[in-house]
Amino acid sequence: MEKITGYSDKICGSPGEAISFKVSSPQRLSYQAELVRLRCADSSATGPGFKEFSLPAAFTGEHTGRRQRIGIGSFVKADNITAFDLKRVTLLSLIWPTLPKGKEQALMGTWDPKAKSGYGLFITKDGTLSFSIGNGSEPVFTIDSETPLQPRHWYLVAATYNDETGEANLHQIPQFQYAYSSDSITKSQIKKLSIRNNGFFRIASWEIDGIPKSCFNGKIERPRVSKQALRLSEIESLVNSETSSSLNADVVAAWDFGANNSSDILVDIGHHRLEARTYNLPTRAVRGSRWDGSQHSFTQAPSHYGAIHFHEDDLYDCGWDTDFQFEIPDGFPSGLYAAKLTMGEEEEYLPFYVRPPKGTARSRLALLIPTASYCAYANYHVGTEWVFSEQILNAFTVLDAEAQYLQHHADLGISSYDSHVDGSGCSYSSRLRPVLNMRPHTWAWQFAADTHIIDWLEQKNFDVDIFTDEDLHNEGFSLLEPYSCVMTGTHPEYYSRNMMNTLLAYQQRGGRFMYMGGNGFYWKIDYHKDFPGVIEVRRAEDGSRSWISEPGEYYHSFSGELGGLWRRNGLPPQAIAGIGFTAQGFDKSTFYERTDDSFDPRVEFIFKGIKAEEKIGDFGEMGGGAAGLEIDRADLQLGTPPHALVIASATNFSDGYHWVAEEHTHAHKAITGTTCPHVRADMVFYETPGGGAVFSTGSIAWSGALSSKNYNNNVSRITENVLRRFLDPTVF
Repeated sequence: MEKITGYSDKICGSPGEAISFKVSSPQRLSYQAELVRLRCADSSATGPGFKEFSLPAAFTGEHTGRRQRIGIGSFVKADNITAFDLKRVTLLSLIWPTLPKGKEQALMGTWDPKAKSGYGLFITKDGTLSFSIGNGSEPVFTIDSETPLQPRHWYLVAATYNDETGEANLHQIPQFQYAYSSDSITKSQIKKLSIRNNGFFRIASWEIDGIPKSCFNGKIERPRVSKQALRLSEIESLVNSETSSSLNADVVAAWDFGANNSSDILVDIGHHRLEARTYNLPTRAVRGSRWDGSQHSFTQAPSHYGAIHFHEDDLYDCGWDTDFQFEIPDGFPSGLYAAKLTMGEEEEYLPFYVRPPKGTARSRLALLIPTASYCAYANYHVGTEWVFSEQILNAFTVLDAEAQYLQHHADLGISSYDSHVDGSGCSYSSRLRPVLNMRPHTWAWQFAADTHIIDWLEQKNFDVDIFTDEDLHNEGFSLLEPYSCVMTGTHPEYYSRNMMNTLLAYQQRGGRFMYMGGNGFYWKIDYHKDFPGVIEVRRAEDGSRSWISEPGEYYHSFSGELGGLWRRNGLPPQAIAGIGFTAQGFDKSTFYERTDDSFDPRVEFIFKGIKAEEKIGDFGEMGGGAAGLEIDRADLQLGTPPHALVIASATNFSDGYHWVAEEHTHAHKAITGTTCPHVRADMVFYETPGGGAVFSTGSIAWSGALSSKNYNNNVSRITENVLRRFLDPTVF
């Protein structure tokens, strides 16, 4: 069932900027739109309560709905139409199909499936190679290899047609031979037929009414087009040609899929320089047919990485038309807002943040919203796709309305936690689509959980300027420099190099830093310099992960840098916040107890009003305690400063909590909350150069306890004690 939904072009804007909203509804029915400020987006019965406030806006009122389609699936398109209007033709490339059977898949050509015209190389639903030509009026001429392609194997595939003789040839040549495997296949047929081309040259999909169709799943390498019907020996020579000097004038295009990995522009090494463009972010910097394991970085051996991996469920930007805009007025307060849409009994929220104008600060406190983590988790399919979800959650799966809707609407795309339909991990995730788990009334995780902090700050009358991860990445130290204190959200898990370096620089120059969550600064990401709203993550070598990058594919295509854990890149979370990810569990949370370090005079201000024997946070919305879900610990060997004080620890965790995988050197049983000493949450404090300091909670569940007992509790008190001292200009 369809419902009203949408997204905005920006996740954050400043006064004077416009936020554009794109809306899709199942029918041309009217809907109401209004601007709301969201103080707390969590509507669970145990939390502080859902809090929204209507505000005047020019777009408030009735709008006419319309259905906007999503063109999901990655492909390549060449803009030059006339160059590929051929009567004689050879199409060839190396392919590595991952799901050859089940549905028709496009490889390359000018084929128009609606008009049944042009020429095209296919994989049939039976998994065989096929070549078709047509003119839209006569029956389509098709030649089929009749031998299924094996998944995850390299093939040289080619098709030729000579309009004078009517001869068509099809070649399917495996690049690796098994014992008893069939020999290379060549099929020939003769039928004279004029070809009518009326469209762009495409690779990995066809198109009907602007929507990708018959999308290919797998890798394609070294696609070539010739305006002659080549012999097999000439085909084999052409596919191995790597420079323009080795190509003759009959070669229309010869694209190098291993060059410009960070760009959507594909280089043509042929004489005509017919550039092509990728769409919907197919995976770049992947192993090609020549990869032999001798190099693991595509920058060191480009010829080993000459392929692109296409998926039918790749998606960057839905590309919807704008339905209305909101021009942020001058002086508009920083905060969380949303365009609220109402159609009958349905409600939809399209959230966005407002920050101060660039180069200005309206408060002494900055709150960093972890939108890179929102992007990483965008539309994740934990309940329906993760085979290990019940083991992690320590509970049977319950599918909420959001999960059920995503299960039936694959066109909304997947998250970086999911695998593509062909089993390969999803390296790119974008916010330029409806993101159903970045909404009010969802589970108190990420977006909804972070509003507990926004709610608490307002309750305690703290002025705050809000920024997103994209702001932090793009502007670096200049963004944070004006602020006395910088506070994180509950789960800043995904960080770029510039973001990490900025936090370090801020701390080293006297800034005060409050890490309000758990499992932060864990995975290394990159933002794309030309495509806003998308992140790249490679789950390399190690870590608690839902999929594993293929060997040789650990380096980011956006930057050329090694991906994976920041810990494996020489910058553990402990170096940023004094603590780092140590365990996770989702059955129940627990409490902290003060340590001997908590009585050090250096931290007397933190425990003002807190008794020595108090259990800190034996309450809270997230599992019933302030320590839980994902937790962090101090470790001197991993970068916790030697002068750091571990001022409280939580250790009373269940067997549903498991020690993180990256610290296991072998399989053993002592990895759970009742058996492993590393399954603990540490609260730490330490001073930094220039009179600054760091305070870290070590738990995602901490924010869920802030509002308990009408905000009058020891979690709230400790947080307030720290924040007030961190805003005090007196040096530490």
